[in-house]
Amino acid sequence: MFEEVRAILAKQLRVDPEKISLDSQIKKDLGADSLDILQLLMRVEDDYGIVIPDQELAGFVTVADVVAFLDKQKQA
Repeated sequence: MFEEVRAILAKQLRVDPEKISLDSQIKKDLGADSLDILQLLMRVEDDYGIVIPDQELAGFVTVADVVAFLDKQKQA
């Protein structure tokens, strides 16, 4: 799942995928702004057929947060 999220982030934010780790902070380390995050989440929702609740969205600080959420959704 990490590789998929990393690929989406790299494309969306125009960042070298090798610079993205689980500990990368989406805003601080990868330079995402609010619009970038919204577009990213819409893409993830479309790709995985899920809805990300606003309260979950507020908790997405690192790449690991997004991966953990998606892993949990896959198991549900």
